[in-house]
Amino acid sequence: MEREKIGIMGGTFNPIHFGHLLLAEAAYEQCKLDKILIMPTKNPYYKKISKQITDQTRIDMVKLAIADNPHFEFSDLELQKQEMSYTAKTLTQLRKENTNADYFFLMGADSLFHLDTWKSPQKIFNMSTIVVASRNDMSSSALQSQVEYLDNKYDNVKIIILNSPNLEISSNDIRRRKREGKSIRYFLPREVEQYINENKLYIEEEKI
Repeated sequence: MEREKIGIMGGTFNPIHFGHLLLAEAAYEQCKLDKILIMPTKNPYYKKISKQITDQTRIDMVKLAIADNPHFEFSDLELQKQEMSYTAKTLTQLRKENTNADYFFLMGADSLFHLDTWKSPQKIFNMSTIVVASRNDMSSSALQSQVEYLDNKYDNVKIIILNSPNLEISSNDIRRRKREGKSIRYFLPREVEQYINENKLYIEEEKI
């Protein structure tokens, strides 16, 4: 039986936007993946989510954003957990549930430079291929140097750098624009924009 090639895109998705979706689509195409799991995190160790935004709110926005893409699949695996979300633990669970799959973990270039501070980076390399989106303000030599650094520090390092357009959009900027009464049109799918407007999200200062 031919092994499945499954991508994983994690994140708070607060809110999900075209930058996320473009990265996922580029990875699907370049890496010839069978599907990509869009996986909102529950309690990421590196940031706090405003109490004004519930898990269900983020679930709704993700589902609206990917509804028309048959090779994107929503996953609530990390939302089911009460403890902090760690990539190594998520990959361990996925591999137990599907022993006939190879996993490709998607991330932005900034995350690659912090990967060796994550929990159990060697386990992440053992269990997945890292797929990295470049940034417009980052030289290819800097990115390649980081790849070489990780390759020298860890075993079994597999890193793919995407050849794709890069949209400099951030969820933080979208939230800020909403608070300031500015347009967020063309930052994210229209269905997600409508959901944000109808539910009056991000119009108040964030309360952590």
